[in-house]
Amino acid sequence: MEKMAVRQERPLSGLILCVGVGFAAWAMGEYIPTVGKLVGGPVFAILIGMVLAFWKRPACFEAGIKFSGKKILQYSIIFIGFGLNIGAVLRTGSQSLAVMLCTIAVSLVTAYFAGRALKVAGNTAILIGVGTSICGGSAIAATAPVIDADDREVAYSISTIFLFNILAVFLFPAMGRAFGMTDQGFGMWAGTAINDTSSVVAAGYAFSDAAGDFATIVKLTRTLMIIPITLVLAFWRTTRVKRTGGAGKNSFSLKRIFPWFVIGFLAAAILNSTGIFPATLMEALNWLGKFGIMVAMAGIGLNTNVKSLFQNGLCPISLGLCCWIAVAAVSLLVQRLLELL
Repeated sequence: MEKMAVRQERPLSGLILCVGVGFAAWAMGEYIPTVGKLVGGPVFAILIGMVLAFWKRPACFEAGIKFSGKKILQYSIIFIGFGLNIGAVLRTGSQSLAVMLCTIAVSLVTAYFAGRALKVAGNTAILIGVGTSICGGSAIAATAPVIDADDREVAYSISTIFLFNILAVFLFPAMGRAFGMTDQGFGMWAGTAINDTSSVVAAGYAFSDAAGDFATIVKLTRTLMIIPITLVLAFWRTTRVKRTGGAGKNSFSLKRIFPWFVIGFLAAAILNSTGIFPATLMEALNWLGKFGIMVAMAGIGLNTNVKSLFQNGLCPISLGLCCWIAVAAVSLLVQRLLELL
């Protein structure tokens, strides 16, 4: 029995399934006339995955599917760095800072006031606000122990954020084309207004390769904001607990919350910028990164329970919608004011 349990935890079966879906999605994006280019491989991958999620699959697939949705995504982002110049990465990151700070502030303020109006519990409202403003589920997971959120609050928040991640992958590219946005404008919008890294990358590359590169850089810069946000929340909670006579517990851990794959992405961009390695090698590694995004999207789609996304009640979903609309609108407004669109 123990041997069977170990065998079921091996990721190979699920990984092969996700690679197969990723390859099918890549082929659809490349070879279906007109629609393929408009929709894009990453969107096809998550759509196929969500359809296949209704299949009651053997348990041996689960480990590989989870591995694809998380680890393959992180490795793919690192490989995308092999196609970028470090100077352009730093320049793009600095350009996005003003837009990013505005969207983060608006999301947190909206979460506070809309959360009170909708009577959403304080911790749930904070988690939805942080998840919307920074990096989705990763930000929620990093913030939860800092504010001492319970499992139910975390589950409500993550499922709410995930719902809008899925919607963004489908809606944002179509809206960007309807608005007549440039690659840079759409990349900035996706990178600052979509919650999770996976959805940002998927929506960006569904619009165009240039938009995908830009959105990835903006999103990774935004991801680093989890560090100051959790520091502030840790200080706020410790102070509040001490005022009420309790013992302030500091749950902040830089090692646990730091997105280490960002360092790998920067290292890949630096290596590409040196010119030491052949351009063909860098292009091949960059292509592997983009294909890996489709594999990751397949894993996320396969791991999506569509029914469960709507089972937490209307209030958390309404709060997530308020934050999402506020962030998307403010991102466009600030870009317009700064003449970035």
